[in-house]
Amino acid sequence: MDKKKEEKNNNIPKEEMKLAEEKKEEKSYDVLWDKYLRLQADFDNYKKRSHRERMEFIKFANEMLILELLEILDNFERAEKAADQKKDFNLLHQGVDMTAKQLHSLLEAKGLKRIMVIGEKFDPHFHEPMEVVEEEGVEEDTIVEEMQAGYTLNSRIIRPAKVKVKRGKKVEETEKEKIIEETLKEKENGGSEDGASNRN
Repeated sequence: MDKKKEEKNNNIPKEEMKLAEEKKEEKSYDVLWDKYLRLQADFDNYKKRSHRERMEFIKFANEMLILELLEILDNFERAEKAADQKKDFNLLHQGVDMTAKQLHSLLEAKGLKRIMVIGEKFDPHFHEPMEVVEEEGVEEDTIVEEMQAGYTLNSRIIRPAKVKVKRGKKVEETEKEKIIEETLKEKENGGSEDGASNRN
């Protein structure tokens, strides 16, 4: 059988064999190219679908937060309405205070945290200086007033606190200066007493 095949193959001209091989190669190339085009089309469709889904997610990502904020807004409007009907400023103040507390607790539950400032050392990562005051008896770079609250969201700074910073001589230096002043006064007082006794 094998001899017959070999004879048959020997009878086929070399050119025809070459053409047959080229056709096989072309066919396998066409199959691969077709696969490539299908994969490319699938990938393009995946990219479009992912983009569409991402846009939808961004559009409605805050839906739950907004629903929770609407409850706080409803409470605020109810407090405002009740205070307006009764013409009671204290009632309005209480309503606003309760609404603010509710809003703060909701935002804290979502990862929002207020940056501590009063009495803290100035840190350019957390604080933005709005005013610098020179004053004795205060350690350098101490924050004494919050001008606008700063916040972190899940430990990431989203807004630095705007603060007033007291820059001054270090406490140790002012204490030394006080001792020197007291010593000078004592000398002056001692000197005047000596002068008085000499005159007598």
